[in-house]
Amino acid sequence: MEDVKISAKKIILNYGVILGVVSILFSAIIYATGVYKDPHWSIGILGFLIMLTALVYGMKAYKSANNGFLNLTDALKVGIGIALISGILSGIWNLTLTTVIEPDYSEQVMEIQKEKLIKESPDMTEEQVNQVFAITEKLQSPSISFAIGIIGSLFMGFIISLLAGLIMQKKQDLY
Repeated sequence: MEDVKISAKKIILNYGVILGVVSILFSAIIYATGVYKDPHWSIGILGFLIMLTALVYGMKAYKSANNGFLNLTDALKVGIGIALISGILSGIWNLTLTTVIEPDYSEQVMEIQKEKLIKESPDMTEEQVNQVFAITEKLQSPSISFAIGIIGSLFMGFIISLLAGLIMQKKQDLY
């Protein structure tokens, strides 16, 4: 009897959309509360936990659909696929937020970060501070920001999928 491997496309799409929507809601709450201007480190941890949960559940669903078997290649494929779909959806949201809803979003964040840098590093000259933020400003263009968001999502998806795949893998006996 030969086992048929289930396609990962449906699981990737479902969990990618779920992660994307949850990430957008999380981002919208951060924006609505004003926390985006100077976020606490716990916001990053919470965002990571949301991604971790979605990727692990997606890989678990794929493993269940394949009679309890999961190899590392499939874990990476599922996890990175989910991260890509989510990254695209989140990127579209961030573009909409920073260009339509709040066009001066980047300026607000950079101004607060500049004040924070001046407070934390009083020995820096105004010229040095301006140099630091000149580089940051170039990375804030919508297209570069979108690309960096997707690359970041793929990178985190790869790391999480690699570790979770190593833990969750169960290879099928071939004999």
